Amino acid sequence: MGRRWVKVLAVTVVVLAALFVTADRVAVHYADKEALQLAKEKYGYANTTDGHMSVAIQGFPFVTQALDGDFRHVTLDADHFYVDTVDNRQGGYLYVARLRIDLRDVSVTSVTARSAQANLATGTLTLSYKDLSGVVSRLARAGGTIKISQAPGSDGQAARVQVSGTVGGAPLSSTGTLLAQGSELTLSVPGAERAGCEWRVALPEGIGFSAARATADGIEISLVGHQVTLGSSRFDG
Repeated sequence: MGRRWVKVLAVTVVVLAALFVTADRVAVHYADKEALQLAKEKYGYANTTDGHMSVAIQGFPFVTQALDGDFRHVTLDADHFYVDTVDNRQGGYLYVARLRIDLRDVSVTSVTARSAQANLATGTLTLSYKDLSGVVSRLARAGGTIKISQAPGSDGQAARVQVSGTVGGAPLSSTGTLLAQGSELTLSVPGAERAGCEWRVALPEGIGFSAARATADGIEISLVGHQVTLGSSRFDG
């Protein structure tokens, strides 16, 4: 009789644990969807039909974190969305290949306003040479096709790029820079100044670009922030 009771108790514990895990995963899935919708509304990272965006609240159990209003680690991933130029120049939109933001020690500051604060944020924004080449060629208008590719070296927040093509029927070969500062990206193209441009990326308040470098696959831009405000911040484009 005693052994049978132990078996029943063990099975009960296992079933209750499984139910708790299931309920916890259902709750975190719902919270992920709510956070995703908020990020879409506030920052516009899902403004293309072929783009993708996700928000994931890490850690287990989720329920205890939610009750405390404190989350250890939240990630935001978005790809293939576009940002426009600061002056909204026609044809000046630039696609962002990928954006990833890791938020640490996130505390809910207002449930009604759907706002929170992260103690630390780090991340990476990636631009492809193909997309950079496309926007520069569009802005050069009758200048011709311009190709942006990797150039050696970088200078902190400025990544060097190789610029080649034709402008006004004349060949162009020079070294340009992509400066990442604050929430703005500035591309300088010597010899084709009309194609130079500045874009502003909607970032949560408190996050800024910290470094930029040219890689074989594209421009990789680092982000960092402390005491980052989420949700209640407003981006003015």
